[in-house]
Amino acid sequence: MIFSTLEHILTHISFSVVSIVITIHFLTLFLLVDEVVGLYDSSEKGMIVTFFSITGLLVTRWIYSGHFPLSDLYESLIFLSWGFSLIHMVSHFKKGKNGLSAITAPSAIFTQGFATSGLLTKMHQSAILVPALQSQWLMMHVSMMVLGYAALLCGSLLSLALLVITFRKTIKIIGKNNNLLNQSFSFGEIQYMNERSNVLLNTYFLSSKNYYRYRLTQQLDRWSYRIISLGFLFLTIGILSGAVWANEAWGSYWNWDPKETWAFITWTVFAIYLHTRTNTNFEGVNSALVASMGFIIIWICYFGVNLLGIGLHSYGSFTLTSN
Repeated sequence: MIFSTLEHILTHISFSVVSIVITIHFLTLFLLVDEVVGLYDSSEKGMIVTFFSITGLLVTRWIYSGHFPLSDLYESLIFLSWGFSLIHMVSHFKKGKNGLSAITAPSAIFTQGFATSGLLTKMHQSAILVPALQSQWLMMHVSMMVLGYAALLCGSLLSLALLVITFRKTIKIIGKNNNLLNQSFSFGEIQYMNERSNVLLNTYFLSSKNYYRYRLTQQLDRWSYRIISLGFLFLTIGILSGAVWANEAWGSYWNWDPKETWAFITWTVFAIYLHTRTNTNFEGVNSALVASMGFIIIWICYFGVNLLGIGLHSYGSFTLTSN
């Protein structure tokens, strides 16, 4: 009873604090610089409180249930929210002010808000693990997969932000020359104009008026690459450990289960992203497009498959009342 009450309190504290953090971020868009600095410090403290609250929630549930809290969709969503908070904490203590909370805070409140909603109330109470989950591989495999999802989602959102900023300015530039849209061109002329527009776009970004925007896109690209690289490592470890676990539980390393299939698709998409980053001609917008596709693929793999409740991983679906 005590652990259940403590878990309930920590859940509401973390959800309330991260909601305040998001509100502060919206306020900083309309206030003066001096006020923004003070609000930013408050939001950073709020993310720290959120991190320790979710950590306490997971530890409490671990002690109360007697197993690592990653046995169902509710627990994995809480752990995913903790992963977003962890990414923010690491980046904050490493570089100080970096603005990542604009990505991590909304991500944390979205996942935790859904976890604590009425849709998953039957999963809030811990229960005995199903036989498939009673293994020492539970902590290794599922934690690596969820941390990988958290990092890849953050990196993908950073790439989406890069695309929004880039294409917004590109559309404005093209709009100034909309009279060209009424003309017809040969393939060679179109290719020349495309190369010319790239040169003009680079010149535009390097101008004094848009230097800050150019630096921001470069920073977003670097952050996205580093976080996705970390997430890809976690995902790889998670898939390999899952294969070993599957061999012990089901007698086969790979069964092309829907969850396994989409995990492989996710791994392939981000492997393509990392490959494009090795070519300087594909950095920036081109690689960001691949990462943005990966954002959708991750949610299908992590969440969409659970909606169906089919396959060997069906114990994490909505259809179960306890796991």
